Amino acid sequence: MLKDLEQHFLELENRIAAISKNYQSLSKEYITLNEELQELKEKYDEERKKNQVLAEEQKNIKLYSAIAGNPEHNRLMKNHLNRLIKEVDFCIAELQNSGL
Repeated sequence: MLKDLEQHFLELENRIAAISKNYQSLSKEYITLNEELQELKEKYDEERKKNQVLAEEQKNIKLYSAIAGNPEHNRLMKNHLNRLIKEVDFCIAELQNSGL
């Protein structure tokens, strides 16, 4: 009976050691994956910013093309002018309401 208990304790110690080793391995993997996640988040943010810049540049190129007389972008030019006119009208209304 004593040998059986010793055998069970040895098995438990071996299992505990294996679980501890597995835990340490998983902890290292978690840290590595967390660092990789942070790097990917930073890359994502950089790419998103680049994408926004490129989208703005594309919008400006279309606007410049419309100004230059490209018929494909006339609608864009009209929309842009309408937006600017609305802003000017709003500013005029604000100035009239403020008494200036």
